[in-house]
Amino acid sequence: MKNPYLPLPVRIEQVVVETEDMNVKTFRLSFVNQEDEAAFSYLPGQFAELSVPGKGEAPFGMASSPTQAGYLEFSVSKAGVVTTALHDLEAGAIVGVRGPLGNGYPIETLRGKNIVMIGGGFGFSTLRALTNFVLDEANRSRFGEVTVIYGARSPGLLLYKGDLEKWGRRDDLELHLTVDAGDEEWGGRVGFVPDITREVAPRPDDAYALVCGPPAMIRFTLPVVRDLGFPAERTLLSLEMRMKCGLGMCGRCNLGSKYVCRDGPVFSLARIMSLAFDGELA
Repeated sequence: MKNPYLPLPVRIEQVVVETEDMNVKTFRLSFVNQEDEAAFSYLPGQFAELSVPGKGEAPFGMASSPTQAGYLEFSVSKAGVVTTALHDLEAGAIVGVRGPLGNGYPIETLRGKNIVMIGGGFGFSTLRALTNFVLDEANRSRFGEVTVIYGARSPGLLLYKGDLEKWGRRDDLELHLTVDAGDEEWGGRVGFVPDITREVAPRPDDAYALVCGPPAMIRFTLPVVRDLGFPAERTLLSLEMRMKCGLGMCGRCNLGSKYVCRDGPVFSLARIMSLAFDGELA
């Protein structure tokens, strides 16, 4: 971006209600100006600020993959003024996007490696972006085995059901879905993400573990990942929940001497430990 403070105009092309409680919607956005689209180059794991005129802005990880040309997708949980304003908008409305910001998943480091993605609830959006990036026809041969472990509180709260169905039919991806509590129609696993991770026991050999989700899920998943043999250097976390301004100016997301929005949101566990973090994720 020429000016990191200036939102670019984007048009809402589609709104998908992701969850049965209607609290999470995915917005598909297209750039109003073609030159803005051409200049917006990002990696899975990066984020952007979405703005609604008169309401403010808020940070969201890109839920789409850069291999999906022509649009951006953001999944928004209705939780405050900005997110409520976004939920009230329909296709055709113009909003602002400021980004891409931060650093995404280390794609070059992951090339040739086995990848284990462990996600929970609303925090699965950037892992969805990375999964679609890896599974793209142009990229799949460049990565090793792919395992996805994803859970939600109930079947109706699982996001991206269309993607999940497609992934489940592939023979080059191992998908494990789980819910805290099932219903009469649910035929899959029932259990918390850390327990299912321990049960399926993904191998740490030449592999990276990527963890993203609610803080409680991360806290209880990390010991499991460690016990399975993934070293801290090959355990990657996305700390996107800690961001606000996106430019390291407000100081809200400091991580020791670093800022999540500027130096992250993706960090290795080893990096977090070296920054003498306060331990709330460990």
